[in-house]
Amino acid sequence: MKLTSLIMAVCAAGALSGNALAQAPIVIKFSHVVTSDTPKGKAAERFKELAEKATHGRVKVEVYANSTLYKDKEELEALQLGAVQMLAPSLAKFGPLGVKEFEVFDLPYIFPTKEVLYRVTEGPIGKNLFAKLESKNIIGLAYWDNGFKVMSANKPLHAVADFKGLKMRIQSSKVLDAQMRALGANPQVLAFSDVYQALQTGVVDGTENPPSNLYTQRMNEVQKYLTVSNHGYLGYAVIVNKKFWTGLPADIRTQLEGAMKESTRYANAIAQQENDAALEKVKATGKTTVYVLNDKEKAEWRKTLLPVQKAMEGRIGKDVIDAINKESAALGNK
Repeated sequence: MKLTSLIMAVCAAGALSGNALAQAPIVIKFSHVVTSDTPKGKAAERFKELAEKATHGRVKVEVYANSTLYKDKEELEALQLGAVQMLAPSLAKFGPLGVKEFEVFDLPYIFPTKEVLYRVTEGPIGKNLFAKLESKNIIGLAYWDNGFKVMSANKPLHAVADFKGLKMRIQSSKVLDAQMRALGANPQVLAFSDVYQALQTGVVDGTENPPSNLYTQRMNEVQKYLTVSNHGYLGYAVIVNKKFWTGLPADIRTQLEGAMKESTRYANAIAQQENDAALEKVKATGKTTVYVLNDKEKAEWRKTLLPVQKAMEGRIGKDVIDAINKESAALGNK
């Protein structure tokens, strides 16, 4: 009788353990390199909230902000290996991965307006670019906007000649390298989490960022001058590990896709207002002089930087560049 009771108890414990295991939530580790109060940081938190609500707790999203889990040089490899399930890297990160077409987003003056940008990211061009990631064990879910970039340094940057000899931090992108060289600067590739210290110690003289990234990383504390140039664009791709994503139950995947669509609308809605607010906060500190290019200066920058598009055709693909310029022309932009 004792043996029978013991067997029954073990079986019951096993059943309870199995039920508990079956009810354990699916964990999505979502890593990114900016602070939680940036547009991307806020959108990641919104996705967590929406995903957990939509799946009734069957999914738990753990958000790791500000490079607390992986730096930007490490995170893509971690995603491919399955150590993390979701990322939102800047679009420049896919060039070094071997999908050079994504570097089209780095081209100076390729997006004259947000309307052109959204026609690209929400249309066939954006979908075709995402399709190129699948061979890398990556699935693209959404494009998140983070706005146009400004230049900063410890000297005024008004004319192209002002860049001569400056060490300017860039992401790892051949396009951004060519951009800085066209301006006469010396590009320096650095991880985003290392930029503040590099600026503080003089390892680099300046950098480019949307205002929200510059302000939330306190770069304005170590940059005396900021130029509102809107010369380039910075956006993100929300991506997942392909094996993880395709292995999810179909209903869970559908619910997460819905949560992603809603958080993407939120991300793109707040991007401009967050950048505008950040620029005002930079001005309010009084530590950084903010300058807006006049028409003559804009024309000089454009004349200097537009040839980068032609120079990068062999790397990115003339067809991709032409397709975006066609969208721009269709909306009456030159």
